[in-house]
Amino acid sequence: MRSPKDFFSPLALGAPEPLREIPFRPSRMIHFFDPSNEKMRSKIDTIAPKVDVLLGNLEDAVAADNKDAARAGLVEVGKAWSTSETQLWTRVNSLDSPWFLDDVMTLVSEIGENLDVIMVPKVEGPEDIHYVDQLLAQLEARAGLAEPILVHAILETAQGVANVESICGASPRMQGLSLGPADLAADRRMKTTRVGGGHPGYLVRQDPEEGANDEARATYQQDLWHYTLARMVDACGAHGILPFYGPFGDIADTVACEDQFRNAYLLGCVGAWSLHPVQIDIAKKVFSPEPSEVAWAMRVIDEMGDGTGAVMIDGKMQDDATVKQCHVVVNLARELAAKDPDLASEYGF
Repeated sequence: MRSPKDFFSPLALGAPEPLREIPFRPSRMIHFFDPSNEKMRSKIDTIAPKVDVLLGNLEDAVAADNKDAARAGLVEVGKAWSTSETQLWTRVNSLDSPWFLDDVMTLVSEIGENLDVIMVPKVEGPEDIHYVDQLLAQLEARAGLAEPILVHAILETAQGVANVESICGASPRMQGLSLGPADLAADRRMKTTRVGGGHPGYLVRQDPEEGANDEARATYQQDLWHYTLARMVDACGAHGILPFYGPFGDIADTVACEDQFRNAYLLGCVGAWSLHPVQIDIAKKVFSPEPSEVAWAMRVIDEMGDGTGAVMIDGKMQDDATVKQCHVVVNLARELAAKDPDLASEYGF
């Protein structure tokens, strides 16, 4: 670990200075696409303006014999990139794969100026981030980039969860974390084959009542990912980076997808992955505050004045803690409204 006094020094001669604060840009959905698929690439101009983040996926969803084509396809997209309000990300192959080095070296040298974030899968500890950090600094210096490319890690192993706090604080280029439930379930030997979401077998049952039939006892399905997600959100918050829910694999079950995204939103996540166009609007809806919530937050801020003391509004006590919560909601609403004219109108900005 570097000394605090050196933490924000470039790791390579000529590399851009690390950021001292991670910029918050609307990131309600990270929309994945396969750059090796020419049909998908042809729709980029239509999809990009509709999403906050467009991510060219080079990892799991791309077959081994298609890796080179996916990398070349993303370079093609990056060179033509002109959608400034949408971020362009990539998920590279894992550090233990034979494709990682080619992914990073090619992308930084070819489209580094248009690439906002590199998502790194299966990060297990700060040492993984240190390696990526140093490599990126060297490649940025060689490519003459003016701004550093940020790093987003996926939490998808038990070791990664155990080291989540140190991963978040490993580098000033850490942008955020995503929960990777499928790989994490396999690594933990969890007995679920679902990609995110709950499981009907993971439940609590109402206590028995005397004389009542057991079949009448209510059951309540629980969230397999609540502990991990909450720990991830805390670690990100402590280090000033952004937490995201990952994939929800049942594309047809839009109701459960919305529920899972909303749970993540309420816990503190800023966005989630969208694997299919139908999930884009779900994420946009869930991760944008309700207009009524924004109006209430603005009223509290207005009546609280300098934010100290306490006031009663409609029979509810508001104090310095609640006004801070209200500022979180209003600040997010303003960020989203700057990108989305429809939201700006709904919020009255």
